[in-house]
Amino acid sequence: MTIDMSVWDGRTDSEDGESGYRFHQKVQSADKAKEPGCMIIGFASDEGVSRNKGRVGAYSAPTEIRKMLANLPWHHESLCFFDNGDVCCDDHDLSKAQKQLADNISEAMRQKHFPLILGGGHEVAWGTFQGLANHFIQKNPAEAPKIGIINFDAHFDLRTPVGNAQNGSSGTPFSQIADFCHNRNWPFHYACLGVSRASNTQALFNKARELNVLVVEDSDFTTSSYAYIEDQLNTFIAGMDAVYLTIDLDVFPAATAPGVSAPAVHGVEFPLVERLIRTIAEAMNKDGHPKLKIADIAELNPRYDIDNHTSRLAARLVWTISRSLANTQGVKQ
Repeated sequence: MTIDMSVWDGRTDSEDGESGYRFHQKVQSADKAKEPGCMIIGFASDEGVSRNKGRVGAYSAPTEIRKMLANLPWHHESLCFFDNGDVCCDDHDLSKAQKQLADNISEAMRQKHFPLILGGGHEVAWGTFQGLANHFIQKNPAEAPKIGIINFDAHFDLRTPVGNAQNGSSGTPFSQIADFCHNRNWPFHYACLGVSRASNTQALFNKARELNVLVVEDSDFTTSSYAYIEDQLNTFIAGMDAVYLTIDLDVFPAATAPGVSAPAVHGVEFPLVERLIRTIAEAMNKDGHPKLKIADIAELNPRYDIDNHTSRLAARLVWTISRSLANTQGVKQ
């Protein structure tokens, strides 16, 4: 896997010294990583979206997010930030690409890095979870960890793969994760926030109920209900050993995020999601380490973006997550 650092380019305010640094001046190639930090891993894939009959174009998303992130100001204190390049699905073998992503994630976690994955379609989630699961299995094969999956998404993505698990798509990752947990006798803990009833069949709502998914619909996601939602989320997180945060950009209104595979009519306002991200990042285990162990961003489709609105939104999410890590020293695994 090659690492192209040329994308990390932008404005330089040399007159301001280190206080004028931007992301492109701080990001290092992963092969230079000597201490723990936030590890960017791209997942360039349209295969899952294509299988799910969505509009393709997410393959180029990791590069576009990097471009928008490069010029953002650095307010991340002593956090080290590394780029490990992209895992690419170029041959329609989605399972192979997801396994490669999982291997890269578990290796990054072994080296005490916080993996932050840039998709790609939401099929990235199955690869992300496998990497996190591998990490726990390597640490203690006999333990069944309590992993809380928090998904900001207009869709449950709980569809059953057609035929067999090798036929997964961007609509199946959390069904695949549920099956994995069932087969290993692990608990399955899933929260889907911002889900649209107008975009999910009754069968999917039934499946979510059977799996005891914490559901907050987009129509209920308002400023006035924020405190209640935050309380629900904190209760969910309190019972977990680790948290996996995944953000599907179609959770935001189409006016805010036009460049996605499946634009949302209603959506959730960005400030509410950003506040909850900080809440998630602040949750601590008894040992004083953050529960948030891994995160990914999915479904940016630059082909349909308007003036880079959605790419900039994705970059802001990376900025917010990584700044939260800096504030809580969340790279400690």
